[in-house]
Amino acid sequence: MSLVRDTIFALSSGALPAGVAVIRLSGPAAGSALIDMTGPLPPPRRLVLRDVRVGSATLDRALIVWMPAPGSFTGEDTAELHLHGSPALVRKILGELGGRHGLRLARPGEFTQRAFEAGKLDLVAADGLADLLGAETENQRRLAQSRFEGGLSERLEGWRERLLDLRAELEGALDFSDEGDVGEFLPPDFAERVADLARAFEQSADTYGRGRIIREGLRVVIAGPPNAGKSSLINALARSDIAIVTAEAGTTRDVREVPIDLEGQLVVLVDTAGLRTTDSLAEAEGIRRAHLAIDTADVVLWLQAPDVPTDLVAPHHPEVWTISSKADLGASAPGTLPISTLNADGLDPLLLRLTAFLADFDAGQSVLISHERDRQALSSAASGLREALSCLDRPEIAASLIGTATTSLDRLIGRVDPEHVLDALFSRFCIGK
Repeated sequence: MSLVRDTIFALSSGALPAGVAVIRLSGPAAGSALIDMTGPLPPPRRLVLRDVRVGSATLDRALIVWMPAPGSFTGEDTAELHLHGSPALVRKILGELGGRHGLRLARPGEFTQRAFEAGKLDLVAADGLADLLGAETENQRRLAQSRFEGGLSERLEGWRERLLDLRAELEGALDFSDEGDVGEFLPPDFAERVADLARAFEQSADTYGRGRIIREGLRVVIAGPPNAGKSSLINALARSDIAIVTAEAGTTRDVREVPIDLEGQLVVLVDTAGLRTTDSLAEAEGIRRAHLAIDTADVVLWLQAPDVPTDLVAPHHPEVWTISSKADLGASAPGTLPISTLNADGLDPLLLRLTAFLADFDAGQSVLISHERDRQALSSAASGLREALSCLDRPEIAASLIGTATTSLDRLIGRVDPEHVLDALFSRFCIGK
């Protein structure tokens, strides 16, 4: 790795054309590039109106801002050009920057990666920033904002300090003990404090299911026999002709996902192929995928219609809601939710039931994990502490297990061994962030 880093640049704003286009530079040559194109450096962190020039040609009149190290997002010298959002103008300036020695186009997420490497944010906050950029609903935004602003990181740091204290107490007791019996040298509440911390890890890990649903969406799979009205229902709920609807059985042969925003919560509606025995290879593949979708669903809407006799029974799933579709054709079965997409009867009660089901998923909690690696790290830390509790009579092993729990948190934050998640994490970002 070179001692002097490249200076990176990229368009950091949205698609062009637009009212404004923001080009960001970060690295040791950011200041000289800004001087060459706009004149003397302005006061730090203050927007200034300047002509943007290439050679003797003035290309635009733009707002510029200069953020010297270390007081910038990346911790490096950083500059921004707030230009008019012309595709030709942006292309010209990016080309000019790319022709300079030591400057290159940034890779996806590279600005954020440099911020992480400079200690401006940890991996948990970087995850939160990626989630925030991709948030489409209010609950997603709130959850991501809390993570990015350090809600989870602060809790992890507090837990880490408690782990370090526990290990120091155990190792200190070992130093005072000649025979290895450390019990009399430990505080009387030592085991209780270890158990309390293990419970805290377990309780936080248990919030993963709720956090995942907020972040990824509630998966609602619509299933049943052919011609039961599945595609009509997804069209009605999505308020759009997403799926083809015909009188011919087996029209749907693949899994189709449609996201909707329900009271600030992402819900992913999943249309599936009708379940039956078939000789068609294409339809059989669609049915196989339908079963996979049911297996990964949070809620299954099981449709049965009066004009579609079937021997099928509802799948074994913790959340199966039986829907009597085509309720306009006849009486609905007891214990089912009657719906007619023909006249929109029953749609509001279904949406209200989904809203009530989602009421437990409150993104406003102070700490709520939403990534699988969060759950794995906290579960691993809890297991280490449970093992340590069982072998306090072997203090060297117990101290090592407490150290392992600390490493689990350090790996989650990014203090140790971050390489295995860096590429996957920063590839989630767009170029320019």
